[in-house]
Amino acid sequence: MSRLKKEKAHKILGILEELYPVTPVPLDHRDPFTLLVAVLLSAQTTDKKVNEVTAALFDRAPNPRALSQMTVEEIKEYIRQIGLSGSKAKNLHKLAHQLLEGYNGQVPQTIEEMETLAGVGHKTASVVAAQAFGVPAFPVDTHIHRLAHRWRLSNGKNVVQTEKDLKAVFPKETWNKVHLQIIFFGREYCPALYHDLSICPICSWAAPKAQWKAEERRNRELRGSRKSKASRVSIN
Repeated sequence: MSRLKKEKAHKILGILEELYPVTPVPLDHRDPFTLLVAVLLSAQTTDKKVNEVTAALFDRAPNPRALSQMTVEEIKEYIRQIGLSGSKAKNLHKLAHQLLEGYNGQVPQTIEEMETLAGVGHKTASVVAAQAFGVPAFPVDTHIHRLAHRWRLSNGKNVVQTEKDLKAVFPKETWNKVHLQIIFFGREYCPALYHDLSICPICSWAAPKAQWKAEERRNRELRGSRKSKASRVSIN
């Protein structure tokens, strides 16, 4: 990784630390088990929606044994407002049994062991390992992947490469915090659509001119598409 990218990452880290000195986990949870459940449920849905359904679920099943005693249909009823509720209910049911049979009802503390659990991918395992057990990890979702590309900290075509690139430019002791800071920053300052890079605290200097032009072009196309749709609706 180039020295310039490391210098850019250092400056970004300073801005993020000033904006978000405290980084609470946005998913409500009570312990490593409930955090694991919440992160699993958060795939392809919002943290807000997950938090709306997990309070009741955790009251009913606060541990793997209680969850294992529920049927898949019972679990699905608690999480039916969340996308992919059917497959997630099946995974949670199987995961509860796996924890009881293989880990004495406890969440394993390594990323590799967590990845063997039903419905738990690398990102989910990384989040839980980092936030529940303090294991240095850099979970990369589509939002972090997008910002890393905007800031040219990575040109990875997938989250696996982006994770590798970000680990190379940010100090290891910052990983568990900075991935949350980037998520918070993306939500508040750096949206996917209609983003004005010129006023963004980071994109305004970190994104190359080619990125500016690409996003300006896409914004024009999106606005044109919206106008076209609005015109068709008014005619009809």
